Amino acid sequence: MPFIKNYDQLASNDNRKVVLELIETAFASITPQQVFDNHFSFTDNLLKIQDKTFTLSHFDRVHLIGFGKGSAEMCRIIEERLGDKLTEGFDIDVIDESPFKKLQYTKGTHPLPSQANFDYTEQVISHLAKLGEKDLVILVTCGGGSVLFEKPHTFSLDQMIAVNKGLLESGATISEMNTIRKHLSKVKAGGLAKIIYPATAVNLIFSDVPGNDLSVIASAPLVKDPTTIQDATGVIEKYKLQTPTTADLVEPPKEDKYFEKVSNIVMLSNLTAINAMEKKAKELGYNCYVMSDRLQGDARVMGEKLLKETPSGQILLAGGETTIKITGHGKGGRNQALATHALPFITDGTVLASFDSDGWDFYGYAGAIADSDTLKKIEEQHLDVKSFLDDDNSYELLEKIGDGIDTGKLESNVSDLFIVLKK
Repeated sequence: MPFIKNYDQLASNDNRKVVLELIETAFASITPQQVFDNHFSFTDNLLKIQDKTFTLSHFDRVHLIGFGKGSAEMCRIIEERLGDKLTEGFDIDVIDESPFKKLQYTKGTHPLPSQANFDYTEQVISHLAKLGEKDLVILVTCGGGSVLFEKPHTFSLDQMIAVNKGLLESGATISEMNTIRKHLSKVKAGGLAKIIYPATAVNLIFSDVPGNDLSVIASAPLVKDPTTIQDATGVIEKYKLQTPTTADLVEPPKEDKYFEKVSNIVMLSNLTAINAMEKKAKELGYNCYVMSDRLQGDARVMGEKLLKETPSGQILLAGGETTIKITGHGKGGRNQALATHALPFITDGTVLASFDSDGWDFYGYAGAIADSDTLKKIEEQHLDVKSFLDDDNSYELLEKIGDGIDTGKLESNVSDLFIVLKK
């Protein structure tokens, strides 16, 4: 199997093998090459992206800007397909080496910002501010873009790190986190659209946001934002955040003219993976129940909920993004936490898998798989599961029992995915 490195170790029974095949199917469905083969073509000066067509001979220059986890591979494919028609471009991702011939690449940081992220964004702003009506800007917007593409109005790097750290540990949803981020930034919530104006912009969105709300994905750099300073203040008060304060918040641009020449196109979302898994499950002879593509909630209780929601004799599929308020000092991620907190509710013949589509669940693994074999290994090793979970140390628990899903970092990011098989 091409994606799960420890597939043989995890495939300890037939039910697990079915779930692992669905995970492989999900990863395969969202590979960049397949996405572009289906939705992007360039021939005879005509660039076709889904149902949009752009005649490149109408533009003097074509620019490519990428940001977010997975953006490097997307931009590499675009660079290759446009060839000499591409004037120049920039990308920031978290991979180590540049895959480009023409684009300038920056290795950034996530989930917390860094000076490299700030410097990249300043470089892009300086470049885009010089464009005119005969310029076309193609943007690749991926999950993680809120952190990787950032230029605050007034905050320093240390202040932005403190804000992002506080948000990550607060238990806030991605929508709530981005509501705060949007009102601190020059490039979010339509800020980038104002900078690009009056050039034409086409924004290729690779969504990691439940429900694909364009005003939330990467904090909406090219979308007129519906939120207000009052909305951001509400999040601050809800989670009792020490920073920012209302005085730090700025209203983003609302004028229609900045958005008239912007096309926002969702190229990929978790529905791509969910639909592929549903098709594969039916091919394997299983009834399938798609619960939601916008699942949200506390990771500590969501595993139990997923198990209860799964009809007997069926496979449940879902996508979304849970949250977890960190209180311990251990290692792990929300998918690892979801699977391990669900262990007390696992019954014979039931398999649960929770995993991040980009292969990296904050630490170590893409996620985890849990079933009666997991419980047997815990019993054989006399492990105190509660002590691991109380310290938010799901990673080390999974490392001891060998049920973490190991893929390494992958090239697409469409939020988290969940599978329950109940015999």
